[in-house]
This record gives sequence, structure tokens and C-alpha cells, in this order.
Amino acid sequence: MVKISKFDAADYLKTPVAIAAYLTEAFETNDPAYICTALDTVARAKGIGDVAKATGLSRESLYKTFKETAKPEFDTVRKVMQSFGVKLVAEPIDEGHKVA
Repeated sequence: MVKISKFDAADYLKTPVAIAAYLTEAFETNDPAYICTALDTVARAKGIGDVAKATGLSRESLYKTFKETAKPEFDTVRKVMQSFGVKLVAEPIDEGHKVA
């Protein structure tokens, strides 16, 4: 019998380039729950203890921040992303896409 392990994206997020690509895809969904899940996945890849130390936030606070129902503060997201070795970047929306 073949033994199959569960896929975990955290196992593949080893570099800032991979992390940036993964988070960019998450942000492009515009789904807050999915974005929080992606941030959690990267935090697990980096080590939640290391992220807590780098951001000055407690592990408990980070766990709450990454819940699918969470609405993290912008400063928290900025600190967390900086600890991942990535930054937020603004890009123009496609010309064919209307903004409400």
C-alpha cells in the first residue's frame, strides 16, 4: 500500500522569492480569509516563534491574527511580512478592470 502524506505549502516556502510569489497569489484573490491562511502558512514555514520574536508580538497574538475570521491591523501585517523578508508593493489594476 502506498503511503501518502498531506500536502503543506509551508514545506516549500524556503526563500523570500517563493514567499513573495505565494503571498502575491493570495492577495490577488481579495479573500481576507484566504490571505490570513496564506500568512499563517508562511509563518509556519518561517517558524511561529521566530516570527513572534522578529515582530515583537506574542505567539498567541499571531495565532489570533492568522485565524480565517481575523481582521488584522495593517501595522501587524506589515511587521509580519517584514519578518518574512518581503514587502507590500502597489501595482496598477488592469486597464480593463473597473474599480467601484
